[in-house]
Amino acid sequence: MASEDSPVYQPKDAISASVRSTMIVGGAGLFLSAVQNTLTRQNVTGWGVLTRTGGTIGMFAAVGGGYEFARVAAANLREKDDAWNPAIGGFVGGSIVGLRYRSFPAVLGFGALLAIIQGTFDYTGGKMTGFAQDAEVDEYERKEQLRRNKRRPIEETLKELGEGRGIYGPGYEERRTERLKKRYGVDYPQLA
Repeated sequence: MASEDSPVYQPKDAISASVRSTMIVGGAGLFLSAVQNTLTRQNVTGWGVLTRTGGTIGMFAAVGGGYEFARVAAANLREKDDAWNPAIGGFVGGSIVGLRYRSFPAVLGFGALLAIIQGTFDYTGGKMTGFAQDAEVDEYERKEQLRRNKRRPIEETLKELGEGRGIYGPGYEERRTERLKKRYGVDYPQLA
């Protein structure tokens, strides 16, 4: 029974989601198959995309469709939308990859690998760029604020790193001219 403050789960259509995913991932498999066909040493016709390297298309489509169907079906059966659903879908998708090797350990291994990857990815936020920032704040202004907050005074930088390598404090030219005159005995003009 759902508590008062948790949202009610809305079931999703597993068939339409899996068909859409099959088409998208199958299209990616078609692209990869075309690349494989192009890179073959033998002179293969344009139909080689389907005949010679067409297994790539089928594998990608099956993995994408199986993953999405298992993910959505698990969410519908469990009536929860959490990190376990992508893990279940990842296991099904990885198991389909493992079927290509005709070995039960490969089926379990690939299934477990993809389940761990997908479950962890969803659990940690589901984005490669990190957690979502506040949508109301302009990204440029946010970064400028961070730079202003973290900017160190030039005196502190000079004390830690010293002058040179593009870091010069006030009065550097005078000190440079004096140092060169003392070391080499030649009066160098200031560059201003």
